[in-house]
Amino acid sequence: MDIMKRSYLILINFKIKIGGMSLIPKALTIDCGTQSIRALLFDVNGNLLKKSKKTFKPYFSPKPGWAEQNPELYYEKLCQACKEIMHDLDCENEIVGVSITTFRDSFINLGKDLKPLRPAIIWLDQRESKKYKPLPFDKAIQVKIVGMSRAVESFMKSYKVNWIKENQKEIWDKTFKYVMISTYLNFKLTNELRDGAASQVGQIPLDFKKVCWAKKRNLKKYIFPIEEDKLVEIVPAGEILGYITEKASCETGIPTGIPVIASGSDKGCETYGNGCLKPNVASISLGSSTTIQTTIDKYKEVVRFIPPYPSVINGMYNPEFQVRRGYWMISWFKSEFAQKEVLEAKKKGISPEMLLNQELKSIPPGSNGLLLQPYWGAELKRPEARGAMIGFSSVHTRHHIYRAIIEGIGYALLDGMYMIEKKLGVEIEELAISGGGAQSDEICQISADMTNKIVYRVQTHETSGLGAAMVVFEGLDYFNSPYEAVDAMVHKTDYFYPNSKNVEIYKTLYNDLYKNMYTRLRPLYNEIKNMAE
Repeated sequence: MDIMKRSYLILINFKIKIGGMSLIPKALTIDCGTQSIRALLFDVNGNLLKKSKKTFKPYFSPKPGWAEQNPELYYEKLCQACKEIMHDLDCENEIVGVSITTFRDSFINLGKDLKPLRPAIIWLDQRESKKYKPLPFDKAIQVKIVGMSRAVESFMKSYKVNWIKENQKEIWDKTFKYVMISTYLNFKLTNELRDGAASQVGQIPLDFKKVCWAKKRNLKKYIFPIEEDKLVEIVPAGEILGYITEKASCETGIPTGIPVIASGSDKGCETYGNGCLKPNVASISLGSSTTIQTTIDKYKEVVRFIPPYPSVINGMYNPEFQVRRGYWMISWFKSEFAQKEVLEAKKKGISPEMLLNQELKSIPPGSNGLLLQPYWGAELKRPEARGAMIGFSSVHTRHHIYRAIIEGIGYALLDGMYMIEKKLGVEIEELAISGGGAQSDEICQISADMTNKIVYRVQTHETSGLGAAMVVFEGLDYFNSPYEAVDAMVHKTDYFYPNSKNVEIYKTLYNDLYKNMYTRLRPLYNEIKNMAE
């Protein structure tokens, strides 16, 4: 343990002791999502004590398919949320650490003055580069032999650095550091340009196996070319990145000198916050990007060339299957089809999702033959794929469409679950479910029926923030291991068991219809893509 960390722990524990026996250490975590940012105060027992949520539009589009956001907006909303948490907080001395977890694969160009040079390009962006440096001959042969030329070409086209170099060369030339959203927010709090290695999830030249920046001759150096001096220092989860500065304290209300601890990406923190420490327990995240993840102790790719990401548990990895726009589709559905529910919910003071989820009970499993493929966002390994819905008849209503969306995402996650089981040689026994969609009992039950697995929820759906808090307490030595942290802070509260009748319905629909849908529609997807270009 370094001297600064040891000195800090002595000081904070002294403050807690003189404050009285009732004081309990607390962690302030900040979860920055695509559509909102939450400041969350957790105690060492896993209780969510206070929460402040600030929403914003996920992005603006200067051109169709583009998705950008002003980085300053994230910090502005962070400050608002933290001030609300800290207002009248009578136990600020109990806050032992702060940690930031954010959405992934979204980047900011910082100039030498460490200010953004342009809006952040976020993960929903679909622009592609037309000019990029081809792979060296030996590397091109290597990827061709393993049948990944098409996928690698897709990576290089979608790599936003290539697009900036091609279309905004003056921006790239001025770029001092190319950083993730998490790096930028950590910098704003500490004035230190460092970030957690487990936060580096996206199109970057990271050696995911060794959890460090890729070295010379590593294939990722060629797929994601970027000058080494434009990258920042990365550290293991649990390490201190820096301390809250006086300026940040004035802007956020967080006391000066509190350490900011490196945690990881939102999905990685969520998996930890769900208590998923073994490969036979998987975490489903029903967020804007929907994923299924588990935890393993050896590097193993579930999807070739898609790495298992660094876990917030150092030395572990999180293999994952992703549905890129996932529960973003619920926001899309509300905006385009559910104005009636939106207005009614406003009158009742509830969320539109509550009204929509009540209607799920009135629609049978399989949505009366309506089947959806949830490729609303371009898939890296299926760049031509589009969203599709088939099976319409006169019986279908907007509520059928809503259920078909939920089931379509479920089928895609089922693809992922089977892939994880096959590649890892394990049978998943339980699924933890969290994220916005997990607040619905109906959606949790549909998930249990579609996967034929026991599904559980923990004490809060804010599991990304919970996982980050666990990293804070473990990093500051309140726990000796991740297992201790899970035992103390993760509490299973709700179980959903598969309904055998519904399991058989979904099994038939998946095997006989959904599995064949992409193959049958792929020629049409290619034609549509060619027409759109």
